[in-house]
Order: sequence, then C-alpha cells, then structure tokens
Amino acid sequence: MARRCELTGKGPMVGNNVSHAKNRTRRRFLPNLNDVSLQSETLGRTFKLKISAAALRSVDHRGGLDAYLAKAKDAELSENALKIKKDILKAQATA
Repeated sequence: MARRCELTGKGPMVGNNVSHAKNRTRRRFLPNLNDVSLQSETLGRTFKLKISAAALRSVDHRGGLDAYLAKAKDAELSENALKIKKDILKAQATA
C-alpha cells in the first residue's frame, strides 16, 4: 500500500540530505502515518484507516469522522474514505 494519508492525501516528499561540507544526496520525507480505528456516529461502525498524525488532530478538532468527511474535499480522499463519506451522507439523508 502507498505511503499516503487516506484523509488528507499527504504523501512522500523529496529533498536533499546536506552534509557539513554541503554535499547533497537525495532523500525522501515520509508522512507520519498511523493505523487508527475511527468511529462513525451516524453509521454506528468503526473504520480502520491509515492517516497522518495531522489528519488525526483535524478529525478531533472538527468533532469526529462524520464532521471531518462532511467538510473534506473529494479530491483529497482515498477511494475507501469516499465510500465511507457516501454511506454517511446516505444515512443522514434517510434519517
């Protein structure tokens, strides 16, 4: 699986290691990804996602997975997260 956050779309970046002598070698900066289980209040289920630490803080700040996905842009979300968002919106429409 790719090293990409399922909620924010953050992925690896590239840059240089720079020594004291200013020698430059290429390197990758990887996002801080964590496997977490997030609870959806609307669906009453938990979902396992691989998200960055920054995304986890954003989910807590917005008040949970449902509120985060409601405001999230579809272009940033993974296919799995888009399916969860669609199910939540469908459940809220019928309730």
